[in-house]
Amino acid sequence: MIWMSLVLVYGLLKGAREIVKKKCLETNSVVEVLFFYTLIGFLLVLLFPGREEALTINFSYLPYIFIKSFVIFLAWILSFMAIKSMPVSLYGVLDMSRVLFATFLGTVVLHESLSKGQLIGLPLVLAGLFLLRLVKGKKGQDEKVAPKTVIFALLSCMLNAVSGFLDKVLMKDITSAQLQIWYMFFLVVMYGIFLLVRRTKVNWKALFRNYWIVLLAVMFIIGDKALFIANGYPESKITLMTLIKQSSCFVTIALGRIVYKEKNIAKKALCAAVILIGILIALI
Repeated sequence: MIWMSLVLVYGLLKGAREIVKKKCLETNSVVEVLFFYTLIGFLLVLLFPGREEALTINFSYLPYIFIKSFVIFLAWILSFMAIKSMPVSLYGVLDMSRVLFATFLGTVVLHESLSKGQLIGLPLVLAGLFLLRLVKGKKGQDEKVAPKTVIFALLSCMLNAVSGFLDKVLMKDITSAQLQIWYMFFLVVMYGIFLLVRRTKVNWKALFRNYWIVLLAVMFIIGDKALFIANGYPESKITLMTLIKQSSCFVTIALGRIVYKEKNIAKKALCAAVILIGILIALI
């Protein structure tokens, strides 16, 4: 199905984005990266066809888009802080926990029914996440990850699942262009205020050399566009979409090894493979 292919595109881009995020944070702070990457993303999305649709939106939907934007505002602060302080391969597997939150929202709130495949696949996804807790390398192999950092990653996953739920609800009545433009606009305003309140001193020299921020914005806009279009298909389900998104984990694990020489990749990949099997069964 077309919508499944679009979600897969989102997932693969998302996996690569985690590496790019960490690269961005090597020379600039979390607040700097968040503001300028959303600003560039907003300017890019204005180049897409359909930007005129933004002004034709029923303004009664703007408060709901604002809520979605605020959820993402918090989620990204938490995820960027987590990525900065932990191996990206570990973050990639932890990010799969959003499947739990999304399944809960999809079944309880949207009343989506789980197929037999999903009922078999979901426990495998849970098993893979549980096995990840048992992954321990030899002394000194991996960075020590503070419990606070893991909590940040999990809270970010929960908030991202809420955002995905709001996408599905909003896309029943508005277009992908309307949602993307307005929610990016709200994000720019929120991070701009956050930048000013924090009195962040911008390192302009490092910022202009940090081409990773531009790459991150391009990947984000393309991925989100694909996801919003997929949400517009009536037959798409939030539970199934979230499972497909987990393809991002394998990209993150592979690039974590290639770019950062991270350890315990085989064990993390095994955990991810168990999760993938669960996803494939759910798709049957």
